[in-house]
Amino acid sequence: MKSKYYLKLTGKYLLRMVTLLIAVSIISFILVSLSPVDPVQQYVGSVPNVSVEQRAKIAEYWGLNDPPVERFLAWGKSLLHGDFGVSLIYRRPVLDVIKEKFATSLALMMTAWVFSGIIGFAIGCAMGIFNGKWIDKILKKVCLIMCSIPTFWIGIVFLMLFSVQLGWFPMGMSVPKGVPADQVTILQRIHHLILPALTLSFLSFANVALHTREKLVDVLESDYVLFAKARGESKWSILKRHGLRNIMLPAITMQFGSFSELFGGSVLAETVFSYPGLGAAASAAGMGSDIPLLLGITLFSTLFVFVGNMLANIIYGIVDPQIREGYRNE
Repeated sequence: MKSKYYLKLTGKYLLRMVTLLIAVSIISFILVSLSPVDPVQQYVGSVPNVSVEQRAKIAEYWGLNDPPVERFLAWGKSLLHGDFGVSLIYRRPVLDVIKEKFATSLALMMTAWVFSGIIGFAIGCAMGIFNGKWIDKILKKVCLIMCSIPTFWIGIVFLMLFSVQLGWFPMGMSVPKGVPADQVTILQRIHHLILPALTLSFLSFANVALHTREKLVDVLESDYVLFAKARGESKWSILKRHGLRNIMLPAITMQFGSFSELFGGSVLAETVFSYPGLGAAASAAGMGSDIPLLLGITLFSTLFVFVGNMLANIIYGIVDPQIREGYRNE
C-alpha cells in the first residue's frame, strides 16, 4: 500500500515538473525571440573586421533565419541531449557555467535560508508570547519596515556600516583578492560569506516572523491553552507543549515558499557584493544579452524553486498526519 502511494506521489510530481519546465521553456523562448537584441551582434561584440557575409553565415549556422517553431524544436532537442549552448560572455558551455556558479551560490543561499528561518521563527515566537506588550510592538514595526526595504539597499547600508566604517567584513567577493583559489581557507570563505548571507536573509525573515506571530497568537488564545494556564503551566511549558507543534507547519510553509524570493534576492545581493554566484551570472547574462546562459539559468531556477516546494509538501505530510491522509486520498 505504501509503495503504491509513494509511486503515485512520485509520478504526480514528475508530471508537474515536466509540465512546468515545458511551459517555462515556451514562454522564455517567446520572450527572447521578441527581444530587439541582435544575438549575432552580441556574439561578435566590438570586433571590427567581421563582414556582412560572415555575420550571415553565423546567423545561418545558429538557425536564426528559420521559423520560430523550428528554432524552438531544435533548441528543445538540444536540451534533451544535455546541450544548453555556449555562453557568449564566458565562452564556455552553459552547463559548466551554471555548475560552477551554483556551487558558490548554494552556500550563500542555504546560509541565508537558515538564518532567515531561525531568526524569523525566534522573533515570531517572541512577538506571540509577548502579544500586545512593548516588545511585540517594537518587533512588529521592525518586521513591517523590513518587508518594505529592497535587498540592494540593505546590502549597501551593510557595506557602508560593517565594511567601510567598522572594517569588520570585506567589501565583497567570495575570496580575498589576489589569493590563489587553492590557498583560500574555509575561515576566509566564511568571512566573505557572512555579510551577503545576512543581507539575503533579511529578505524573508520578517514574513516568517509575522506569520509565526499570528499563528502563535491564535494558539495562545485557544480554549485548551486557557485551560493550561488555569492549571498553572508556565509560558515556556505552554509554548513547548502546545505552541511549537501548531506553529511549525506555517513556518515551514513560509520557509520553503521563500525559495523563489531567495533566488531572486541573490541576484541583487550578489551584484551589490560582487559575489561570483549564479545570481551575478544571471544579472550579467541579462545586461550582456547572453541568451543561452539566460535561458539556462531560467530553467535551472525553475527546477530549483519546484524542488523547494516539493520538499515543503513532503515535510507537510510528515509533520501533519491530516495532510498526509489528504495526499493519499487524491
